[in-house]
Amino acid sequence: MTSRHLPDEVATVALAGELARTAPARAVVYLQGDLGAGKSTLARAWLRALGVTGTVRSPTYTLVERYPLAAGGEALHLDLYRIGDAGELEFLGLDDGDAALWLVEWPERGAGGLPAADLRVRLAVAGNGREATLESAGEAGRAWLEALGVGAQLRPTPEPNP
Repeated sequence: MTSRHLPDEVATVALAGELARTAPARAVVYLQGDLGAGKSTLARAWLRALGVTGTVRSPTYTLVERYPLAAGGEALHLDLYRIGDAGELEFLGLDDGDAALWLVEWPERGAGGLPAADLRVRLAVAGNGREATLESAGEAGRAWLEALGVGAQLRPTPEPNP
């Protein structure tokens, strides 16, 4: 697990670019945080970094948006804030796609109905910016964080001395 302070949107876009560049061929990412924490901003920048052009819509009301990727397959951006339980995922047609990337906001609302995460990105408001905590969820996530080069772009937040 590692954390990074994101002082502004430019830093969020940079983080998204690094995550896109180092991602495995298939990845499931849970984006967690309160309303306004920056989940959609990070997802939009991530999709742009993967070459998605045109309008990148927030799936707040549609629940899922699909984007073809130049490298093949598609990216799914889900916002599950408005679902009542994981059973509602059945109606989104998530089984019929060849998703190379899942970006899932509010994944806890779809618990049990989603593929397991490779990476969890927790975002929280911190002063005028955001704090991003990246946590691997399995071997693919650990390898991803290693490929990300934690020491280069993502500098761990130092622990306070007691």
